[in-house]
Amino acid sequence: MFYFLIYLFLEVLISTKISSYIGGLATFFEIIASAMLGIAILMNFGSTFMQNLRAVSLQRIDVKEFQRLNLFTIIGAILLILPGFLTDIIGILLQFSVVTSMFVNRYNVKSQNYKMEDEFRKKDEDVIDVEVVNDTITHK
Repeated sequence: MFYFLIYLFLEVLISTKISSYIGGLATFFEIIASAMLGIAILMNFGSTFMQNLRAVSLQRIDVKEFQRLNLFTIIGAILLILPGFLTDIIGILLQFSVVTSMFVNRYNVKSQNYKMEDEFRKKDEDVIDVEVVNDTITHK
């Protein structure tokens, strides 16, 4: 609830500042244009999905990043449909794979490190300590 109030406060501040600068008619056209852009992105989501699927098959991204990138594309399109300048800015930023990759990788590093530690522990559990005795017969 607290974060929603912060978002709402920032949305009102940014929207009033930008709309007072560009005017009411331009604000109206921006709302209509951003909603049309969001709808177009949702309609063309299939091609974006296929590009991300191709990246997974070429092992450029992993499956979790694939899921997150597609999720960010959908969330960004929905934010573009909603009226407001802050939501439009965030929605446009989420459409760029560079921004979403940075966001995904920033929060994915911690989980990757924990996964690697768990894999090392599992490998250590499977190891059996043995002593190798070399029985070579030497001929004189």
